Amino acid sequence: MSEMIIESPDEVIAFLKAQHNLIEDMFDQVLHASDPKAREKPFVQLRQLLAVHETAEEMVVHPRVRQAKEPVDSIVDARLEEEHDAKQLLSSIEKLDATSQEFIDELTKLRDAVLDHAQHEETYEFPKLEEQLGAEESKRLATAVRAAEAIAPTRPHAGVESAKLNFAVGPFASMLDRARDLITHGLG
Repeated sequence: MSEMIIESPDEVIAFLKAQHNLIEDMFDQVLHASDPKAREKPFVQLRQLLAVHETAEEMVVHPRVRQAKEPVDSIVDARLEEEHDAKQLLSSIEKLDATSQEFIDELTKLRDAVLDHAQHEETYEFPKLEEQLGAEESKRLATAVRAAEAIAPTRPHAGVESAKLNFAVGPFASMLDRARDLITHGLG
């Protein structure tokens, strides 16, 4: 998992946008693999990055956006719903044979949904966050996002989209996910 943490900007919005770009590139790597069997490893890396990225946003970013002076709950709620739907789809894709056409079709749907979600964040949510943050708080928030990603589950957990649930369930889910990843990799 540590090889997926990208060297990135110190400012939270730039950090998240850099991850959005990395996620897009990783989708392309999986979908355009020349050998269908070569999809498996990059898919696992993509799944892990998606899981930790969304968890960090749910734990750190969305709650901070909700503190805006003007009402933003509908913006955050829509992003949480998108994240929930993506987690459900990602969970179902995990069960598919990576060499199948169904895998490609479903992963393409997920890619479209995730990229739309990232665009929605960058268009609607990040500007609200940027209005609230000074340079120092932006750096502190980026550090908090990195810390949340370091302890986040590495698999999707639909239904755990709130900060409270992530703090309550996340560490246990993370421990189980990381153990499962090690066992799968060890047997792999």
